[in-house]
Amino acid sequence: GILSHSDDYMEGSGHGIYLINGHIRFHLIHRWTDLGIREETKSTVKPGEWQQITVTYDGRRKASGLLIYLNGIRQDTKVLFDQNNEPLHVPDRPIRIGAAGGMRFNGAIRDARIYKDALTPEEVEAISAAESVAAIAKIPAPARTPAQAKKLELAFLESAAPEQLRDARAQWLNAAHERQSFYDSIPSVMMMQDGANRDTFLLKRGAYDAPGEAVTAGIPAVLGTLDPRWPNNRLGLAMWLVDRRNPLTARVAVNRLWQSFFGFGIVKTVDDFGSQGEWPVHPELLDWLAAEFMDSGWDLKAIQKRIVTSAAYRQASKTSPELLQKDPDNRLLARGPRYRLGPEEIRDQALAVSGLLVEKLGGPSVKPYQPPGLWQELAGGKGYVQDTSDGLYRRSLYTYWKRTVAPPYMINFDSPNREVCTVWENRTNSPLQALNLMNDVEFLEAARKLAERLLIEGGASTEQRIDYAFHLVLAKSPKPGQREILQKTAAAFLRDFRNDPKAAQQFLSQGESTVRTGLDVLELAAWTAVSSIFLNLDEVISKQ
Repeated sequence: GILSHSDDYMEGSGHGIYLINGHIRFHLIHRWTDLGIREETKSTVKPGEWQQITVTYDGRRKASGLLIYLNGIRQDTKVLFDQNNEPLHVPDRPIRIGAAGGMRFNGAIRDARIYKDALTPEEVEAISAAESVAAIAKIPAPARTPAQAKKLELAFLESAAPEQLRDARAQWLNAAHERQSFYDSIPSVMMMQDGANRDTFLLKRGAYDAPGEAVTAGIPAVLGTLDPRWPNNRLGLAMWLVDRRNPLTARVAVNRLWQSFFGFGIVKTVDDFGSQGEWPVHPELLDWLAAEFMDSGWDLKAIQKRIVTSAAYRQASKTSPELLQKDPDNRLLARGPRYRLGPEEIRDQALAVSGLLVEKLGGPSVKPYQPPGLWQELAGGKGYVQDTSDGLYRRSLYTYWKRTVAPPYMINFDSPNREVCTVWENRTNSPLQALNLMNDVEFLEAARKLAERLLIEGGASTEQRIDYAFHLVLAKSPKPGQREILQKTAAAFLRDFRNDPKAAQQFLSQGESTVRTGLDVLELAAWTAVSSIFLNLDEVISKQ
């Protein structure tokens, strides 16, 4: 290994330059078996003499953008592996000189450099000349090597050329950069080339060796036919899927959106619109929403705005014995939706009101709190390495998910196990969920940080703090009876913690975030307990 920024074993992630059997090789590895680039020179280096190696990469995730130079001259290369769809990853590892991927370099290395931009071929040629610009200038022009001449030329253009020439060059470079930025901004899609058509048959009784009637590509006749202008292949199928004359795609899409807002679809079997599925309760509504969705240009924001501003959605969720008897599942929409929130929403909501939520978008998965020893017991290995700092407070969308050891909190609140595609989540209510919200470290920590907000931002009196908590967590004001109960509860908690200060310290020690200084510890503990009550309210964990 010559130079690397990677794990120090052969198949580790990262990138590095190698000398293997005399060939210069570059590895860019995200996952050795199926995600990365590996490329090497066809020719070998000359042993026993100094040689300058440069590798450039344009960041476009293709081996064609990875170039290897020897003494400033681009080398013919052989692509060993070219399956990368990830940006260049800078691993949390040291840069190693003379080592890469568990291999050590047996020789001398001088003047190792890493540039922040991909060098141009002219720049690569120039840096291969070791002599200074002043030394090159003293060499007669006919005696200069091409690399020396290129280095002198670039130095002249950058610092010694007439101002008009330098300005023109700067404008040309900026224009080239803008042009490339424009091309980079154009969205790209994955494409596959269709292979040669092959004969396909119905199999008698499903037996692979008993072909029956020959069949050809097409769509089910009951759903119409392809437009004669479309090719009878996957492209034609894609055109048919979003064609105005085919409402199926739009109907399925708006039905799932309806479910996300009301807790059930207009067609309750959101994963089955076939003969085994349920008939829509409001077929005309489903048709109208599908037509609106298509006519809007498939505008998801517009169709969702249409749903949430409707009279049906804005109804109160309050019910009555008569309504429960006539329509227990609210399929007829006589009242607004009411159901328990999903696990991601409950956790993210607690982090948000406490001020802990990190709203960064994108990036790798994170590992928030999880009971110790769970991974070792179920899957062995070195176990679960919990994140620190921001990784504990990212949105639940980014939680690392191991299929055989799913996050227990998520499963406890009915998250699908992700073993199969799921478009419908169950909603249950169990004592385990209450225990989770009252005792899990992430909810106790969120309660503590919420209590800090109440003490700092909520005002000086108990009444003001309770009102502020209602506005933060429930977006409404408390009723007089609710305020009175919570005032008595806060006073009772404060008395208990004054009688047992050690319990207060232990209660506030939950979680990795620091306890805010300058606050009375016993008062903070009491308001943490009150905040935990807020995070456990049925109104908080339910949509209503």
